[in-house]
Amino acid sequence: MHDTFNACEWLLDRHITEGRGGHTAVRCQGESVSYAEVLELTEAVATGLRRLGLRPEERVALVMLDSVEYVATFLAALRIGAVPVLTNPLLPGRDLGVIIADSRARMIVASDERSSSIPDLCEGAPEVGHVVTTSGNSGTVSWADFTESTDDGGLHRTWAESPGFWLCTSGTTGMPKLAMHRHGDLLAAFEAYARNVLNVTEADRFYSVGPMFHAYGLCNSVTYPFAVGATSILEPTRPPTPQLVAEIASTEKPTLFFCIPTFLAALNNADIAGDTFSSVRYGISAAEPLPAETFERFRERYGVTVLDGIGSTELLHIFLSNTPEHCRPGTSGVPVPGYEARIVDEEGNDQPDNELGQLLVRGESAATGYWCRTEMNRSTFLGDWIRTGDLYVRSSDGYYTYLGRADDMMRIGGEWVSPAEVEATLIENETVLEAAVVGERDEGDILRAVAYVVPTPDTEVDPDELTEWCRTRLAGYKRPRRYEVVTDLPKTTTGKIQRYKLRSA
Repeated sequence: MHDTFNACEWLLDRHITEGRGGHTAVRCQGESVSYAEVLELTEAVATGLRRLGLRPEERVALVMLDSVEYVATFLAALRIGAVPVLTNPLLPGRDLGVIIADSRARMIVASDERSSSIPDLCEGAPEVGHVVTTSGNSGTVSWADFTESTDDGGLHRTWAESPGFWLCTSGTTGMPKLAMHRHGDLLAAFEAYARNVLNVTEADRFYSVGPMFHAYGLCNSVTYPFAVGATSILEPTRPPTPQLVAEIASTEKPTLFFCIPTFLAALNNADIAGDTFSSVRYGISAAEPLPAETFERFRERYGVTVLDGIGSTELLHIFLSNTPEHCRPGTSGVPVPGYEARIVDEEGNDQPDNELGQLLVRGESAATGYWCRTEMNRSTFLGDWIRTGDLYVRSSDGYYTYLGRADDMMRIGGEWVSPAEVEATLIENETVLEAAVVGERDEGDILRAVAYVVPTPDTEVDPDELTEWCRTRLAGYKRPRRYEVVTDLPKTTTGKIQRYKLRSA
């Protein structure tokens, strides 16, 4: 028989049993919610889900902004053995309908702010039988009716291998797929990163710019704080602004600040006080590589060291990371304890140090696969190794440096060019806030590098100046042959640049 393990019980119930029920679990827009109160709401949501007919291992789609209701709904689904499917609530209803229809979810719980998308969503997902909204009566079931009782909120018997939750990932390709995770994956990710790298305690206050519907934000805002009985600071407003984040940081005093490189760059250029992040013991960055220039500017301005790393939806959180003891700007750091990494060539042979190759990773938090994506499963899940699609080199002393996505690399003049290297060089120029480099074929059908650049506030980008800047810093074949000045870059909701959109443009 399997040993019983329910992630909801681990994250929530045991804090009440161990006397931490009165501790603050969530701070959201000035309101405090204790662990006992979160448990009561979770039991009410679990009762509501069961009364609407949701059974173990059936799916319920969450179309929700970060909130206490989101936390309770996610935990309640785990509690009853059902499978919460986390989706991006800012997507148009028709796009959500495609994802939810693919998941075969029978029920939706949505933030009331997103209720306008429900008609289009349901049109695209006709198998949905019930829709619940978090306030008012804009859904088929109101939140008040849904949570009126806690009579049937008990735990379903699950184990670490039981189906847990699904996360939607499109990466930088734009093709949505659902990564399937187990109950035990949450514990595995916590033990590996939060325990070994951050050494989290119940005294910590977690604040994540990344939203909870993404793997990164889910661990930042739920798994890691709830695992130790700490406090999670939530903010439903999307997208956030530097001013809003600064206000929350100044008021709520987080000790751990989870962010993404593009937003750290925005904070570097925002008109906010230098002591805004004085309570933060470490910043954490993921989603895209953090340029060394952005790292240094943030540390110089705010006095906070940012630990850059790389993770994935498939592995749930960060598996390569800089650490408090060993931090090398411009790299993704070293393997997090509990994960193993390899760099391989196109035939799957291990590459020596300082040689480019594809990154493979394995660890206990790995997804079991993608829902109904046989071909992608076969190319991504290689036994217990996962092909990340990222290109890396490893230094002789074990640090990993990101050089781009396998499908982003450019072959120019017979040499491989890493967009990440060229972008990092451009960002070092004080007039450039963000940059994205893609390949473009000229009149002679020769592939050339083209740079899309976003100016820093109140500055102008001079392409001739950037040409000269790169001339002294990059080999000739790596230099962009053309510059496009733009107001922003297309990105995923987690901050990854969607270079395929620039190529198609």
